[in-house]
Amino acid sequence: MIRNQKGFTFPLTLSILITFLIFFSVRVEQLLVEQKTFHETSIILQQEYYMNASVKKLEKILQTEDPLPANGKIQYKFACMDYRVDSATPPTLKITFTLHLNTGETSRGFGYYDTGTGKMVKWVERN
Repeated sequence: MIRNQKGFTFPLTLSILITFLIFFSVRVEQLLVEQKTFHETSIILQQEYYMNASVKKLEKILQTEDPLPANGKIQYKFACMDYRVDSATPPTLKITFTLHLNTGETSRGFGYYDTGTGKMVKWVERN
């Protein structure tokens, strides 16, 4: 009876196969979560970069142009930034930014520009 291996191969093979499939499915799930996290992180970093660049560029535009532009558009390689300038209080201007990435994501931001100092005094990003 000890040397009889009848019926032993199938359950052993089945348990090894099930163990392999469980391990493989866990690794695939980890890979998919990693790729999704990488994609979301790259989108967030792009949004931060383009918002920061737009704030700096619009600050220079507002410092140099005498008639202040009411609205406009800033083109980038992978994005487009729309902005609108409104007066909040007499020395400050409220600027509304709308960022459109080529991947389809849109985010908004608000900035306050002080005309007396010629600097952006407050900045808020919203998605």
